[in-house]
Amino acid sequence: MSAGTTPDGVLAAAPDSALATATGHDTPIGHDGRYLGRRRLYLRRFRRNRTAVAGVVILLLLVLFSAFGELLTPYHFSDADFSALTQAPGSEHWFGTNQGGNDVYASAAHGLQRSLVIAVTVSVLTVAVSAVVGAGAAYLGGRTEKATLALIHFLLIVPSFLVLALVSHKLAGDWRVLALVLTVFGWMSTARVVWSVSTSLRERDYVLAAEFMGVRPLRIVLRHIVPNLGSLLIVNLTLGVVSTVLSETALSFLGFGVQTPDVSLGTMLADGAGTITSAPWLFAFPAGLTVLLTVSMTFVGDGLRDALDPTSTTGAAGGRR
Repeated sequence: MSAGTTPDGVLAAAPDSALATATGHDTPIGHDGRYLGRRRLYLRRFRRNRTAVAGVVILLLLVLFSAFGELLTPYHFSDADFSALTQAPGSEHWFGTNQGGNDVYASAAHGLQRSLVIAVTVSVLTVAVSAVVGAGAAYLGGRTEKATLALIHFLLIVPSFLVLALVSHKLAGDWRVLALVLTVFGWMSTARVVWSVSTSLRERDYVLAAEFMGVRPLRIVLRHIVPNLGSLLIVNLTLGVVSTVLSETALSFLGFGVQTPDVSLGTMLADGAGTITSAPWLFAFPAGLTVLLTVSMTFVGDGLRDALDPTSTTGAAGGRR
């Protein structure tokens, strides 16, 4: 089964067990005639994708800025300088200040950090839930499989954005609650893809052998099925960060996500939207960070998808496919 994209936009990939035989050898052969280990092959493929490498560099710079950016300025994101209200970027306030006198540079660093924490948390939880539920439903089959798929299809038609907005607003915009709600309504599409791929894995010899040895179903799912979905889960984990950033930004922009006194990229965009002509820096800096974050993660995700594709010859003797 080759890698591809489902109608839902969720990546579907071949099981990892197919990767070793994709080139006709147990282990692919490099230009020097030596057999390549799987990890070395993945790394070589990824490194030859220039856009993916550029995405990693940009992402690392953004992570460093979010982690240590506030240490380079004497201002905290919540500090108010009433002598410099809506001040343009300068030597004292590098990114300027907003209407309340808050330093935009410090706010941008904290806002990027908050958006990253939410995105990574939601993406990890979503992939974990999707893997267990999808693989478990495929392995158990029968009524459990039908009930799980019915639940997935029901949740897919629920207007999740309205529920997200309502719950986040009622709970005062706590980012932890926002992350939990985004996870609850974000795992279904990936779980359906995991289920589809896992239906072929449940008939593999190693799964049947584990059943014969009396291994418990949960252990079979976690030890023998989920690990063989590694490429699918890794890529969807990466691309899930992008979709979560966009969801969090949209909710915060509309006032349903992170709320004051906390700051995220979405809240900064909402604050700066009304002053694009009079104070463009209030919108430009968070918008630039949002674009860089989503573009870099997309580049990394595309690079991983190509590197983990069992039909790709990138990094092997044949060059790029």
